[in-house]
Amino acid sequence: MRGRCKLVGGGQRRRRGGRSPRWLIIMVKAPRLGWVKTRLGRDVGAVAATGFYRHAAASVIGRLSGHGRWRTVLAVAPDRELGTRQFPRGRLRMAQGQGDLGDRLAFVTRTLPPGPAVVIGTDIPGITARDIANAFAALGGHDGVLGPAPDGGYWLVGLKRSPDIVNPFRTVRWSSEHAFADTLRNFGAGRKVARLRTLADVDDGATYAQAASWSGRRVLPPVNAQQVKFLR
Repeated sequence: MRGRCKLVGGGQRRRRGGRSPRWLIIMVKAPRLGWVKTRLGRDVGAVAATGFYRHAAASVIGRLSGHGRWRTVLAVAPDRELGTRQFPRGRLRMAQGQGDLGDRLAFVTRTLPPGPAVVIGTDIPGITARDIANAFAALGGHDGVLGPAPDGGYWLVGLKRSPDIVNPFRTVRWSSEHAFADTLRNFGAGRKVARLRTLADVDDGATYAQAASWSGRRVLPPVNAQQVKFLR
């Protein structure tokens, strides 16, 4: 029997009719200088990169939480920061676990309570609630869903998690132009995988400059009192 993760910060209610909830997992890191966006930091400096991460993460969490159509969980790294006060209050949280990105993605999708799961990061300024709704809709008729990125990676992965839980994250060449293709291949023959629209994440100076030219409200939205500590 698979293990079950520990969710903190809220209850685990079921959807009406006894159906399992839909889970939106947002992978987050404690926003400390030198811990986040290190690749971006090499181009724009660690202070600017950390500041971008804090604002982008608060924006994504704020835009995509509280819709009622899914439950949002912050998957926190490192695990010892699970209880940190730097994350917005009122959000379910779980530890990401150990290992590389593939190990951690496998952990959160394997140990989450039953129900379809969609996983995203926090550095995609263009993501909207409609994208998340489209991903869950796709899982109604597919085993998985992927949101491709222009660089060969992906900004979203979703698993139906029924009747079994697939692990498409083994032997993926992360941070390369092969990540999307490797993950798609790992779903295996006979499984249906949907594709969403292409979106870019912010990983280097070029994508950072592009993000700065987009709507400031999307990247740097007004924040509520619960988010102020996260942004500091």
